Amino acid sequence: MKARAKSSADVLVVIPARLGAERLPGKPLLRETGKYLVQHVWDRARECRCGARVVLATDDPKILDAAESFGAEAILTAKTHRSGTDRVAEVARLSAEPLVVNFQGDEPELPGTVVDEVVKLLREPDVEMSTVAAPLSDPSDMQNPSVVKVVTDAAGFALYFSRAPIPFPRRTGDGAAVPRRHVGIYGFRREALFRFVAWPPAPLEIAESLEQLRALANGLRIRVGETAHPGGGIDTPEDYNRFVQRERTRAGTGGR
Repeated sequence: MKARAKSSADVLVVIPARLGAERLPGKPLLRETGKYLVQHVWDRARECRCGARVVLATDDPKILDAAESFGAEAILTAKTHRSGTDRVAEVARLSAEPLVVNFQGDEPELPGTVVDEVVKLLREPDVEMSTVAAPLSDPSDMQNPSVVKVVTDAAGFALYFSRAPIPFPRRTGDGAAVPRRHVGIYGFRREALFRFVAWPPAPLEIAESLEQLRALANGLRIRVGETAHPGGGIDTPEDYNRFVQRERTRAGTGGR
């Protein structure tokens, strides 16, 4: 499907999705719940209240066909992209919205209201990139490298993201910083997005395998807001099985 040149909205939400995930091949098209996984993500993104245009970006015609089967606007993008953000940028270049949100294609339980939180931050003066963080409720997550932690300055801008335990809990209480987990959603002002994808991977990004460190390494400040929704991507078969069970429980109790 071709992208529209213009939109009445000023926010573009792009959901990047590809079939080639190493730990869970074919992830977007899994449908043990009766819906494709990527359809759950689409439904969540469309819960936002900011009037955003929501687009699915994929490198595979199978995902394109699936998206069109449930009424999603979908765009076939290049197969050569290094990351989902590069795929988001390709769609943004075909569009005109000044604010762009990267809504991860493996976050089927992250509510669309988080899009609104990210967009609200982007509308603050001098903010070019935004994201959110949630309380680190499970103490064991502090040592879990799959849970990314973030620390910020007094104005709410990111100082660092890491898979390591930050801040190190040498002291707790009495005004000490409280650990927070990063939620993998990003908002960009349009031109900041294009600058970001033009930069090569940064040494810190390569070391931690965290794309957002490229922004910090190049002086692009990231505004970090607070959210009550920790998210939790689907990366492994075990993650997906647990998600399926939660969906079945919600369906049985009339949830969502």
